Parts: sequence; structure tokens; C-alpha cells
Amino acid sequence: MARSSATEMKVYLPALNLKAKLVLIMVVLLALTLGAAVAVSLSTQNAIVAATEQNVRALANAIHISVRELTAVGKTDPDLLQKFVGEEGNQKLEVSIVSTQDLIINSSNPKLIGTALKSGLKRALGRLNGGADGGGRIPVYYRIGDQGTAVYYIPVEIEDHLMGYIYVNVKFGNLTEALRQNQTRLVALASLIFAAGILFSYFLADRYVRPVHAVAEAAQNVAARGLEPVPETSRRDEIGLLTRSFNDMVTQLQRARQREQELNRLERFTALGQLAGSLAHEIKNPLNFISLAVDQIRNRYAPSGEGERGPFLRQVAMIKDEVRRLSALIQNFLDYGKPIEIRPAPTDVRALVHDVLALGESKMKSQDITVREECEADHAILNVDAEKLRTCFVNVVSNAIAAMPEGGTLTVAFRLAQERLEIAFRDTGVGMTPEVAQRVFEPFFTTKLDGIGLGLFTSRAIVSKHGGTISIRPNDPPPGAEVLFSFPRNATDIRT
Repeated sequence: MARSSATEMKVYLPALNLKAKLVLIMVVLLALTLGAAVAVSLSTQNAIVAATEQNVRALANAIHISVRELTAVGKTDPDLLQKFVGEEGNQKLEVSIVSTQDLIINSSNPKLIGTALKSGLKRALGRLNGGADGGGRIPVYYRIGDQGTAVYYIPVEIEDHLMGYIYVNVKFGNLTEALRQNQTRLVALASLIFAAGILFSYFLADRYVRPVHAVAEAAQNVAARGLEPVPETSRRDEIGLLTRSFNDMVTQLQRARQREQELNRLERFTALGQLAGSLAHEIKNPLNFISLAVDQIRNRYAPSGEGERGPFLRQVAMIKDEVRRLSALIQNFLDYGKPIEIRPAPTDVRALVHDVLALGESKMKSQDITVREECEADHAILNVDAEKLRTCFVNVVSNAIAAMPEGGTLTVAFRLAQERLEIAFRDTGVGMTPEVAQRVFEPFFTTKLDGIGLGLFTSRAIVSKHGGTISIRPNDPPPGAEVLFSFPRNATDIRT
């Protein structure tokens, strides 16, 4: 039950197409940028609010101390103002108490006590207050430059009696610094998000462009390297669909090309077979007439003398042999393309091979070819057509003899392998390349000058009709080649 519940809880996320992914990326980058801007703005706003509260509190306390000193009846502490301004967080204030005669009677800056208000400042205050002498009773505020410094000039009155003025010089550099930090943070965060966006875009573009380039390169190299699929990915977007579609197209084109090549080959072989059959019929009758004529010449015109009779009969025998060879070639042409009919019977395959080797014994002796036999079974009885199988063995042994004109060793092996009987013919001749080994079973393919290329083709057809297989491969290590016959055990009775 627990496993069933876990299976039911499994969630599959929907596949996003390329358009949705691009939109999602833009939304994420925009959200990051706006989020960073809002976060920095809120942080700066909180800093400005805190700094403003601190400045207002300090300013209010300074005004309170100054008013108390101006309006006090008894003696006051003249150092109270300096102590207040000296406290942490209040150093940005410079507070002075100015009498009605424009004399500074107390100040957070001891150097200013006892000095008169500067004439330039007095005139500026007068202009701001609407009076020429600056003696107005309206509070004055003005800003000095762009450094966050402000001046407050506040009159203190009790029952319309002017007691004096409070002159406050405030440096709001902390507010300016907060704004400057806000700008710096915004620029830094924007640059960081921009750099991250560029890196992510590069990574994403490379991830999307690479499979597209692979498909484009494969399409461009069709003429040079043929139809080759590209590595597939597990992506479920348009890129993955493009890759899978391209590979499906390549697979279909490969199959179509193979079918086309097979049809062309079949058409070519059919045309050759038809031509061969026509020529064979036209040639077979004259050959039969030539053979009969040679027999009449031998019987009627053979010399009576022993010295002349022998050479004459040898020449006639040579003519008969050539006629029979031509007749056999013509029969091969006639048999090509016809269904093979077999008449199976219990046959000792090992004895059949010995008979074939005996036929070529004189030829192998003349070429200094040694025959070796490797047998894992004394008798191998197969239910086969002996004559048809003899033709296969004759073709293989003839090819082995032709491949060893300077001598060598022909090894014949009988062995059992996985419910099958194997018969191997291994020579030490000139051998063949793997490319030739792949084509030797094609009809009309031959590497011999006097061959027609139907021997191994016919042999494979005969062996296949018996339910067996035939293969050929170069020896490893070279030289030479091996032809391997394999027949199923269910049609074989092995006696050891």
C-alpha cells in the first residue's frame, strides 16, 4: 500500500516549450531587477526615516536647551549646550544663542562666544526675513550649497518681548550619504543582475544552439558522410522534437536507400540471369553437337599407329574436357534463379568430404599442398542431399587449391558447437580482405580471372535449403581464410 501511495503522489511537471521558457526567463530577470530595486529603496527609506528622526530629535533638544537658557530667570549652566552637542549623534549640530544686539552669548562652539553675528549673514537673514536689518521675528531657514547643510534662525519671544535668537547650523550629511548609498546599491545590484543574466543567457543559448548546430552539421554533411543520426536528448521542448524528427527522417531515408539499393541489385541480377539463361540456351545446343562430333572424330579418324594414336586421343580428350567445362558453366547459368530441390538422405558427411578431397588429391600433390584433419567426432551423419552438398564442398576445396599455388596446408575440422555440427575448411593461401569476404556470396562476384562468381552463391543457397549456414573470414593471424559450414543438430546423428 505504501508503494502504491508513493506512486500516486508522484508529480510530473508539464513540458515547457521554447517560447514559454524565454518568457519565463524574461519574467524572472524582470522580477529580480524590480525586487532588488524595491528592497534597496525600502532599506534606504528606512535609513532616511531613522536619520530624520534622529536629526529632528537632536534639533528639538538643542532648541529646548537654547530657549531655557534665554528665558531662565536664575543662573543656568553655560556648558550645557556644549555638553549636549558633544554627545554621540549630535556632532552634526552647531547651536548658538544670539542676543537682540546680534551678539553670540553662548554657543556649542566656544570660539564664537562673545563675537558678533557676521554682517554678511545678518544681511542674508534680513533679506530672507523681509527686513533690511535682519531684526525680524519670523523664523528663517535656508540651505547652504548641495552638501546637506541647513541654517535655522529662530527668534525667541515672551509676551511680544524679543529675548533673542537661536542660530542652529545643521549638517544633514547622513541623509545625503544614505541617498548616495542607495544609488550605489542600485547600480551594483543592477550590474550584478545584468552580469548574471548575460551568463545565464549564454549558457541557455549554448544549450539550445548546440543541438541545432549538430542537426545543421549533419544535414550539411549528408553528401560527404552520408546519412548519420545526431545524438538524441531527453528534452521535451522544440529542440528535442527537432532532434528526434531529424533522426526519424534519417532512419526512414536509410531504409529507403537500402530498399532502393536492394531493388537495383535485384534488377541487375535479374537482367544478368535473363541474359545468362538466353545465352546458355543458345550455347548449350552447339556444345552438345560439338561433343558428339568429337566422339565421331575419335571413333572414325583415330590413327592406327601407336605413335600417333596416343597424342591424338590426348588432344581429343582435352577437347572433350573443355566442352564439359563449358557445359558445366552453362548449366550453372541455367540453374541460377531456379528453386533448389533437395532430396535428403542419411549421409556420412565426413566420408563425403574425404571423397571430395580425393578428387583434388593429384592437384594438391602437384602444388605441394598438405591436408590436415581435426575431428571431434568419428562419424557425422546428416540427413542431406549428398550430391548438392558435394557441389558445395567441391567449390570450397577448389577455391582453397587456387589460393595456394605455391603450396600450403588445408585443414578440415569437424566439431560440435551449441547443438550444431560445424565443418571448417581453413587454408594458408593468399587470403582476402574483410571487404571481399563480405561480397563473396554475391552472384557474379569473383576475384578469379576464369570464374563467373556463382560457386559460393549457389553453395549458400544449397546450405540454407538444408537449414544451415555458411560463412567465410580471413585467418587471424593471416595468411589464409576459413570457410565454415554449420548444420543444426536436430537433423544430425553423431556417433563418437
